[in-house]
Amino acid sequence: MVRVYVASAFSKNEKGGNKAGVLIDDYNLSIKQKMKVAEMLGYSETAFISKSDKADFKLEYFTPVEEVPLCGHATIATFVVLNNLKKLKKSLYKIETKSGILNIQIQDDIILMQQNLPNYYNIIDKSEVEDCIDIEVLNTNYPIQIVSTGLKDILVPINSRESLKKLEPNFEEMKKISKEKDVIGMHLFTLGNTDELTAVCRNFAPLYGIDEESATGTSNCALACYLYKYGIKKNKYIFEQGYELNNPSQIIVYLEENNNEISNVLVGGKGYIVEEVKIDKEL
Repeated sequence: MVRVYVASAFSKNEKGGNKAGVLIDDYNLSIKQKMKVAEMLGYSETAFISKSDKADFKLEYFTPVEEVPLCGHATIATFVVLNNLKKLKKSLYKIETKSGILNIQIQDDIILMQQNLPNYYNIIDKSEVEDCIDIEVLNTNYPIQIVSTGLKDILVPINSRESLKKLEPNFEEMKKISKEKDVIGMHLFTLGNTDELTAVCRNFAPLYGIDEESATGTSNCALACYLYKYGIKKNKYIFEQGYELNNPSQIIVYLEENNNEISNVLVGGKGYIVEEVKIDKEL
């Protein structure tokens, strides 16, 4: 039997968050078997831990239809499981991923994950997304732009929380532009108005089998760096996501700077174990 934990990452007030499957034991599964496990669990991503010659752990991430190089919430969920099972003995770990070697910090019940420094790509004209969403609700004070701290997303500013809530995306068109632009998906946001809420977000990645996700670590890291670039400079950014899925989540991003440039990016949050699942190894 294959033992899989289901854990929620980026929870808010010990509720909600984004669930991921986590295999902390190395069952020597093939890529096909890992894909099958992810498909059977049905969550947006499942993380698989194995030994690494370069770091404390190697992590691989599978959606129900594809392997992805990095997943923020599945990484947080992995360390939530390890922490709850008392398998962590120090406050700093290194993980090997297909996006590189990253640091994980443990601060009591908060797990922080290092991201790559930001890469800023094309600014996209609103006409290119008009088949995906209603462009009348765009916040034209900010550009639509592709940004990455490990995974590329199209960041789309929306003019109000109400507009964001009512928005009805065209998933087929989102698949097309995601494939064309070589991105994971589209991350829509509307700015908050307090220090305790930087922005409220919705994330869509239908090309990878995820119509909408309740918490997305990598996308919100990209968003924090985007906001820094366009004048909203903070050390701590607080994002909320998942309201439309009845799964409110809180994602915290820390930026460190040196000479007015971002020098380190960390994303974190809290989480909890939801359940333990056993799957027949003969997948």
